[in-house]
Amino acid sequence: MVEKIVIVKNRAGIHARPAALIAQTANKFSSEVLIEKDDTVINAKSIMGVITMAAGYQTALTIKADGSDAEAAVSALQALFENKFEEE
Repeated sequence: MVEKIVIVKNRAGIHARPAALIAQTANKFSSEVLIEKDDTVINAKSIMGVITMAAGYQTALTIKADGSDAEAAVSALQALFENKFEEE
């Protein structure tokens, strides 16, 4: 299990476009990829799950991945957050 804490850096938070990017990226990997916010855990491969998480600006999230390519999956998702989903 690989874990990484990320911060939502884009001012609009996680809305439809970032959620789609997260799900598309997570689906490139065979590992199970989860995102945790407070006590809520969602499947990062589900666009609706990511949107319903309602993560706003400066929210801390934990990305967790388990599987053969878990490290690569977490790194790819971390890069999306670092680049503010290419929105700003």
